[in-house]
Amino acid sequence: MTAIKVWLERAVIGLNLCPFAKSVYVKNQIRYVVSTSRDTDALALEFEKELQLLKESDAEEIDTTLLIVPHMLHDFFDYNDFLDVADMQIDISGLRGEIQIASFHPDYQFADTDRDDIANFTNRAPYPILHLLRESSIDRAVSAFPEPESIFEKNIAIMEALGVHGWQQLFSAVNQQK
Repeated sequence: MTAIKVWLERAVIGLNLCPFAKSVYVKNQIRYVVSTSRDTDALALEFEKELQLLKESDAEEIDTTLLIVPHMLHDFFDYNDFLDVADMQIDISGLRGEIQIASFHPDYQFADTDRDDIANFTNRAPYPILHLLRESSIDRAVSAFPEPESIFEKNIAIMEALGVHGWQQLFSAVNQQK
């Protein structure tokens, strides 16, 4: 859990990779769930439970959920396959248009990029994470942010300036504690 909070504080918030994250972080509106699952069926059940809990919770209490998956989905392609399962569960639960998933993985790779492309680091996290977001919260945040479409390009510029070595330096003290 320490590694996730450090990643949030130093990368996501510290580098401002997500300009909407700081608000929910300082208000303690992020639910952190460390999965105990070791197979996809169990993870799908946990995911469904978290979908329902987020739907039924007051956004002032829980605005977003990080389902952290430390025991499985270490291979990015397996993780990517599970995203399809999670996406189907959103449909089955009738939550399309209410909740969406943002994806983070230690080996995240955007389509049509090389594995080591620095742009991939914008979605790299210490563990596989299924980030459940309320679409209404996203809509509010985007409407208050000037030029939200520029976030991705800005993030790539930040990562290019930082470089892989700079990225590693952000977490060097945490990595030594593991």
